[in-house]
Amino acid sequence: MWRFLVLLVGTLGVVQAGISDKCLACICQVETHCKYTPCHPDVGSLSCGPYQIKEPYWEDCYKPGKGWKPCALDFQCAAKCVRSYTGRYGQYCTGGRIPTCEDYARIHNGGPLGCRKKATLGYWERVKKCLEKKPDYRLLWSSLYN
Repeated sequence: MWRFLVLLVGTLGVVQAGISDKCLACICQVETHCKYTPCHPDVGSLSCGPYQIKEPYWEDCYKPGKGWKPCALDFQCAAKCVRSYTGRYGQYCTGGRIPTCEDYARIHNGGPLGCRKKATLGYWERVKKCLEKKPDYRLLWSSLYN
């Protein structure tokens, strides 16, 4: 039965890779240079932590951790939230294709349909510039947790 389920899931295209560590690290760099950032007013509501997570975003990422602010301010929980959010909305704009880092970055910045908004193009350009620098993302990523 498990072979059938794995085959069925693979055939339906449900299994996806999701946002890469490299993309996630660049989003963090663009948002706050991956630094601990306390909550502050931003476009009519509070944004918190290294990924600048707002409360509705946290709700849409399935409420990990012990609350919105504690999660947003914790690197691991915040990264989990961004992975969940971009995974949840990743194909909203793609017409069925596997989302790219551009899709994920623009969704992170502009909401579920952010990859359709011209207002998120500048944000994507900053993430893209980070991706092109080719630093060792494994070192950056591991430094977030040590």
